[in-house]
Amino acid sequence: MTVLVTGARGAIARAVVDRLTAAGHRVRAGSRDAKQARPIAGVEPVTVDASRPETLAPALAGVREVFLYAIDEGIADFLGAAKEAGVERIVLLSALAVTSADPTQKVLADRHLLVEDPIRESGIAWTFLRPGAFAGNALAWAPSIRAEGVVAMPYPDSYSTPIHEQDIAEVAVEALTSPGHEGAAYALAGPESMTRTRQVELIGEALGRELVVTELAPEQVRDVPPFLLEMMARNREEPTDGGPTIADVLGRPARTFASWARDHVADFG
Repeated sequence: MTVLVTGARGAIARAVVDRLTAAGHRVRAGSRDAKQARPIAGVEPVTVDASRPETLAPALAGVREVFLYAIDEGIADFLGAAKEAGVERIVLLSALAVTSADPTQKVLADRHLLVEDPIRESGIAWTFLRPGAFAGNALAWAPSIRAEGVVAMPYPDSYSTPIHEQDIAEVAVEALTSPGHEGAAYALAGPESMTRTRQVELIGEALGRELVVTELAPEQVRDVPPFLLEMMARNREEPTDGGPTIADVLGRPARTFASWARDHVADFG
């Protein structure tokens, strides 16, 4: 079979590509500009841009499975081209926000529902992956950790259940290549709830040195959308719960944030 992996320059999609190729599957790595894609042995880079419909048919020709990032526009064109090409299954990277009644998550939820709903109605078999906080979000702290061992952040006492990108990728590959996942919407979370301060502590432990957290007032933050600041503020009230879905699908516990930090020492060192 041939699998199209969109968003192939992102960490999760790269992990999906690596796992599929290691298992012997034919893979096309889709991005907005294939010329900018990193070369991967045995992987065909293709341009796939839903806002440019002319890129869709060539990218989807002969494809039976698709790993799809939620796209901001052009989902109707993408699904039309997918049906024309004979795509049989779509695994969508959505977001846990779509299940939340929390008003601070409405912006994120609405964006992903605009993609989920058309896929559900398309007639193509689907699986939705709905992760919460990505462990990889902590990479935003890497420059300041490398430079001075300090992380300045708003709401350091805000909780989340960060999930390792390799766990998301492993569930995605299972859903792409094995039966029994059609029509499933999997809520994905890490195994433990922790504050942002605790994440920094675990990164420091992986590096073998102590890191310092300094708190910023929300009004000092310019590079975080307001709805995310509101979410952080709300999540100080109580720990969030990790879910059992990783264990249910993969038959093993989810990777811890400590293991993620060890895997990414080179990014912070």
